[in-house]
Amino acid sequence: MNIEELQTFVEVADAGGVSPAAVRLGVSKSIVSRRLARLEEELGVQLLARSTRGAALTEAGATFRDYAARVCAEMDIAKEAIMPTGALRGRLRVAAPLSFGPTHFAPILAEMARRHPELYVQACYSDRFVDVIAEGFDCAIRVGYLPDSNLIARCIGPINASLLASPGYIEAHGSPQEPAEIIAHQALMTGTEAWQFMDGDKVVSVRPRGRFRADNGIALVAAAVAGLGIAYLPDCLTYDNVVSGALVPIMTRFPAPRAGAYVVRPSGQHPAQKIRVLTDLLIEYFGQSPHFAGAPHH
Repeated sequence: MNIEELQTFVEVADAGGVSPAAVRLGVSKSIVSRRLARLEEELGVQLLARSTRGAALTEAGATFRDYAARVCAEMDIAKEAIMPTGALRGRLRVAAPLSFGPTHFAPILAEMARRHPELYVQACYSDRFVDVIAEGFDCAIRVGYLPDSNLIARCIGPINASLLASPGYIEAHGSPQEPAEIIAHQALMTGTEAWQFMDGDKVVSVRPRGRFRADNGIALVAAAVAGLGIAYLPDCLTYDNVVSGALVPIMTRFPAPRAGAYVVRPSGQHPAQKIRVLTDLLIEYFGQSPHFAGAPHH
């Protein structure tokens, strides 16, 4: 049995089928099926029960999956230990937010790939909450308030947010002076979320109302610039519009609670060198970028 077969089995087990595992591995479905068949033949047991809906682990497969995953992780560590200092290889699969991942995080991933020719980088940009373990990511970049989970998180930098509106909206409708007044305004939202502000040491929560919603921060920036309402957005998305005067921070006496950007990874395993390198690059970037170092109005 070889490590490639073990890695393939772990991918199929985690992805729930041959097709999604083939996409993750970047090989054809027939290659995945052949590797699985060789592994099952060598072990003399059925690891996966295949159906039209995918592949489910048998009892033996569920037991073997954890051992196989540990072997694969240990092999990655062993490879790193004997490689030239600082060299990275293998695959790095990262989930990142769509709102500013392509503009702010993509250049970091590109630089990492440039420095390490043996490294295969696969990035997925989405504003939905990605299940890192179930979807087979090595790590994810998360922004905002980090909920409790079984993932290990490392903060890479602060994320400041502000309540903003266009000069045109403020001229026509005024601006809220305190959180309770927000419900009298048109709010630009992602869904039915609550907005939180600091009143001294106390957190004040408000449920805004509005007729324009989008599941992407950049779309909400565009709506705010167009004068459709007030928006509550990360400064890294609105920095350029605040500098140009297209958006104006409002209700600044009540700042947003402290939030941050994080690299999260599955627990229970040694952090791969490639994740540590990515994390360090992101920390360096956060420290140097004006978009994250603080909004121009602070």
